[in-house]
Amino acid sequence: MATEDDVRRIVATLPETSIDVNPSGQMFAAVRKKSICWTWLERTEPKRRRVPQPEVLGVRVTGEEEKQELIAADPEKFFTEDHYNGFPAILVRLAAVGVDELTELLNDAWRIQAPKRLLTERDGPKSTP
Repeated sequence: MATEDDVRRIVATLPETSIDVNPSGQMFAAVRKKSICWTWLERTEPKRRRVPQPEVLGVRVTGEEEKQELIAADPEKFFTEDHYNGFPAILVRLAAVGVDELTELLNDAWRIQAPKRLLTERDGPKSTP
C-alpha cells in the first residue's frame, strides 16, 4: 500500500523535479514544469467544484493504449473518468498499489516528461543498434 508520503519521497529522487501543493490541498509534481503526477480532483456533485482526493493519484502515461492496458490488467488499482478521455494519464488508487509499482509508474512518468538532456545525464547516451 502506497501513500502520498511515498509519492513525495519517490518524486524527490527524480532529477530536477518539484512538488507543489496548492491552497485546496492538491499536490502537483513536475519535471521542468511538465506534470508527472497530481492529486486527483473528483467532481462529487454536478456543476460543483472538484474536490481533491489524496488517496488517488493522476499519473502521466505514454498514451491511451498504455492507459487501457493498465486498467484492463488491474481495475482495482487503475481507472479513468470522462475528464481524462484522450489525455495521457491514469488514475491510481494508492491503497491498492505497492511502493515498488508506484516507483516504476513515477519513474516512467518522469521519463515521458523529462527533456532528453536529463535522460542522457541520468541514463547515459543511448546506444544505436
